[in-house]
Amino acid sequence: MAIKNYFNWILALVLLVFAYSAYVYVDSYSKSIQPSSFRSFSVSGEGKVVTVPDVAQFSFGLLTQGGRDIANLQKDNTTKINKIIDFIKSSGVDAKDIETLSYNLEPRYQNYSCPSDGFESMPCPPSEIIGYSVSQSVSIKIRDFSKIGSILSGVVKNGANNVSQLSFTIDDPESAESEAREKAVAQAKKKAMSIARAGGFGLGRLLSINENNFGVPRYYLAEASMDMKAGGAFPSPSIEPGSQEVKINVNLVYEIK
Repeated sequence: MAIKNYFNWILALVLLVFAYSAYVYVDSYSKSIQPSSFRSFSVSGEGKVVTVPDVAQFSFGLLTQGGRDIANLQKDNTTKINKIIDFIKSSGVDAKDIETLSYNLEPRYQNYSCPSDGFESMPCPPSEIIGYSVSQSVSIKIRDFSKIGSILSGVVKNGANNVSQLSFTIDDPESAESEAREKAVAQAKKKAMSIARAGGFGLGRLLSINENNFGVPRYYLAEASMDMKAGGAFPSPSIEPGSQEVKINVNLVYEIK
């Protein structure tokens, strides 16, 4: 009889341990799926860093038109574009900061207007290729801002048909973004502690964090287009990059103790 009672006691203990283990597992699993879903609160923070751009970027284009001799047309265009790029390099721009954006060879057509006598249209010859055009665009990065004006005017003087999309940005934005992120998180943490004190509860674990990164803005100046047929030298413009604001928002979710 004593042995039977002993085994019953052991069985009850095992069932109790199993039940407790199951409860702990279910509780832990539910928290891992949605931790403290009914005992949590969220706070937001914003970090801003004002930076001065260190890179100016613009593009220039060259349009070369000619007859049906494509080889000579391409040679003519290459000579012109190389002259512009040689000028840019001689102004202190590194080769890695010069990038060809596009190169297009397109036919030029002669279209005919065929009169009509009101009853029947006259036979109209098909469009005819009378020559070809080569258009090429190149993007330039300038790191020495004191040279922006002279390079802008210089590419036109050396044959570019247009200059456009002058913009300013930060070459390596990660440092500014990291600083803005630290400020945003610090502000959110401070706000969370203030809310916990005001609400009379303890601040628990950080459950989640979400970030909204606005990135580094790129500011564009108005597009400039210079027609070399107008004559006269293009004056060197005065360019001021100003400053830019890097902004990051974060949202932190904390457990309520």
